[in-house]
Amino acid sequence: MITAFSRIWTHLSNPVAGPLRIMRLPGAIRMAILISGVAAVPATADIDLVFGTYTSDKATVVVQKFRPFLSYLETALSTELGEAVTIRMQVSSHYQTAIDALVKGEVDFTRFGPASYVTAKSHNDGIEIIAMETKKGRKSFKGIIAVAETSSISDIAELRGRSFAFGDSLSTIGRYLAQKELLEAGIHGNDLSDYAFLGRHDRVGAAVGKGDFDAGALKSSTFKKLRAAGVPIRELLSFDNVTKPWIAASTLDSRILVAMRRVFIAVDDPAVLKTISKSGFLPGEDREYAPIRLAMELSAQFAD
Repeated sequence: MITAFSRIWTHLSNPVAGPLRIMRLPGAIRMAILISGVAAVPATADIDLVFGTYTSDKATVVVQKFRPFLSYLETALSTELGEAVTIRMQVSSHYQTAIDALVKGEVDFTRFGPASYVTAKSHNDGIEIIAMETKKGRKSFKGIIAVAETSSISDIAELRGRSFAFGDSLSTIGRYLAQKELLEAGIHGNDLSDYAFLGRHDRVGAAVGKGDFDAGALKSSTFKKLRAAGVPIRELLSFDNVTKPWIAASTLDSRILVAMRRVFIAVDDPAVLKTISKSGFLPGEDREYAPIRLAMELSAQFAD
């Protein structure tokens, strides 16, 4: 029966005469042919993905930063998977909100700072690293403790009795690694005249530049942007941080995860990478974030 209908459909599929010939057939046969024809049309299943992140900078800056790379991913993944892929962004105003979204599978993948990754992993061991960003082939970059350009402070030990601006309470650089540096200099929270969490790296730099705080912690890229914009801050010291991981939710289809890993490792176009990871990506493993876990554990002593 199917073979017969296939022959009839082929005979009647002429775009001009076909419709007229079909209309002349008995109703039951006409309906069977139409159903058979619809079933023969290949189905196209689109893949809709959600990329989640948080506002470590202004939301507009975050969108401008990620959208070009996400557009590239849409095209590359569509080719890799043989299906149309679309990616929309979900930008959270707080680190914790973005972490919760990944843990619950409300977003499909994200790019976090190391501490946010460690926090998310502790709540859902099923999340996986897609790839790690590189800086000139290395898996590390710098955090900065900055002071005002005219400040007399020349050593971290001189921050005792001064005020300090941290970033988000879950920030790798803005909290955990900065507190590690202070603790290693013998400075606890109660040794400072004041400290506060300002949320974003740019707010930290601006507050230090205005003299609202004696020092503050921020990532090196934001420090350089603020300096270039005329914010009067200078580097007191720098410290290493592990590069950022791109992370897949535990609910992401394994076929998509494998394709993502291939696409990330292969990308080498500077125009595509310029706002994300200028040197591209390398495979990543959870164990590479062990130093961040230790820093997070150490920071628990800061408020003691």
